[in-house]
Amino acid sequence: MQGGSQSVTAGLDGRGLRIGIVRARFNETVTRALEKACVSALHEMGVQAQDIHCATVPGALEVPLALQGMAESGRFDALVALGCIIRGETYHFELVANESGAGVTRVGLDHHIPIANAILTVEDGEQARIRQEEKGRDAAVVAVEMTRLLASLAALDDQAEPGATGAAPGSTGSLQA
Repeated sequence: MQGGSQSVTAGLDGRGLRIGIVRARFNETVTRALEKACVSALHEMGVQAQDIHCATVPGALEVPLALQGMAESGRFDALVALGCIIRGETYHFELVANESGAGVTRVGLDHHIPIANAILTVEDGEQARIRQEEKGRDAAVVAVEMTRLLASLAALDDQAEPGATGAAPGSTGSLQA
């Protein structure tokens, strides 16, 4: 779906959010384009330039460690992973794609921070070039949207009455029959 994120940015408010971006240098022409599109979309949603921190790492396998460092700093509301893995003639593609993806997911879950994963996995450079702008913008949208969603879910917890069980109305909140 080309151009899908462009209409979505207008409804999202990124003002006041602090976003960390980790970009892999491998396939740098593509990853720089991903970063440019991501930062542009963040600005469209109101994220200020001083609230966006970009770091670069050698390749996709190094992205999760840099994300972990950002998450542990406590300075960011959301993170973005940018990279490009192009299939080759060896199993290396699957290894890098699987391990980097699992690492990104683990950091987000371990630190309870939204991470938009825009590490492209493509067959060739042409597929990467076709996707680079849209996926960079999509990453910005995901970062802002998930940050706002988690904040709204936390607000629901804050509104809960003391001693509430979280059970459905009319239930006892107990697993006993």
